[in-house]
Amino acid sequence: MMEELKKKLLDLLGEEGFRTEESMAKHTTFRTGGPADLFLMPQNRTELKESIALLREYNVPYLVIGNGSNLLVGDGGIRGAVIQLYQRMQNISVEGTEMTLDCGALLSAAAAQAADASLEGLAFASGIPGTFGGAVVMNAGAYGGEMKDVLLSADVLTADLEVKTIPVEELDLSYRHSIVPEKGYIVLGGKLQLKKGNEQEIRERMAELAQQRREKQPLQYPSAGSTFKRPEGYFAGKLISDAGLKGKTIGGAQVSEKHAGFIVNIGGATTKDILDLIAFCQKTVQEQFGVTLETEVKIVGER
Repeated sequence: MMEELKKKLLDLLGEEGFRTEESMAKHTTFRTGGPADLFLMPQNRTELKESIALLREYNVPYLVIGNGSNLLVGDGGIRGAVIQLYQRMQNISVEGTEMTLDCGALLSAAAAQAADASLEGLAFASGIPGTFGGAVVMNAGAYGGEMKDVLLSADVLTADLEVKTIPVEELDLSYRHSIVPEKGYIVLGGKLQLKKGNEQEIRERMAELAQQRREKQPLQYPSAGSTFKRPEGYFAGKLISDAGLKGKTIGGAQVSEKHAGFIVNIGGATTKDILDLIAFCQKTVQEQFGVTLETEVKIVGER
């Protein structure tokens, strides 16, 4: 049965769009994780719908990812299929003050294109390493801006494999939250509403934010950005730092010496190292301050 499915997926997606036993370390910014049994890279909505229909027909579970910038995959890998909506679905177009994006478009590329068109509103996203699809799911934000400020609507694939356009008001966007996971939707693309601005001022703002990131974030090491959500009334990085954990290492995983809110792979880390360090930070902060740290990074796969 599995060989039959593999052949059908290969026929549908071609060699460029289908792999087996694919190391997830290649597809996450943490650079860790075991193999996915099946790895699919559809290049359009039709291929995506047909891929999911096939996987369902053969009762194979699947996980949809973007560029893996907020993902931690277990060392045992992922049983079933991973559908990556990134490298082959990256189109961005601008008409007037509206921008239309595919789910796999990088936010950094969208911000650069907005600047090219003298459109303001997206500078905050210029350093966010994720894709548009992931940004909608998480209501990604930085430096006082977030997706809900600029999003007009998102096109989604429903659990019934129907395409729907959902206006931003109905997505229930709040801090690191949307209705997308709850409804079992897959973001296919969407539209942003930006406004006319001064190109030089926009580029200066982007350069200023890039400088702040270089100064404050450990960009030289693989990571998934902020490891923990912001606990109400606190900052995760400050709590971890105040607990004396800056620089704490387990195996190849380290609490960044530059920003304690980041756990980084300083070389050769396994996912187990990272998970053990996450758990150590959570336990220490809970014991010292009575605050529960929740992970912002999504943890999937077999440990």
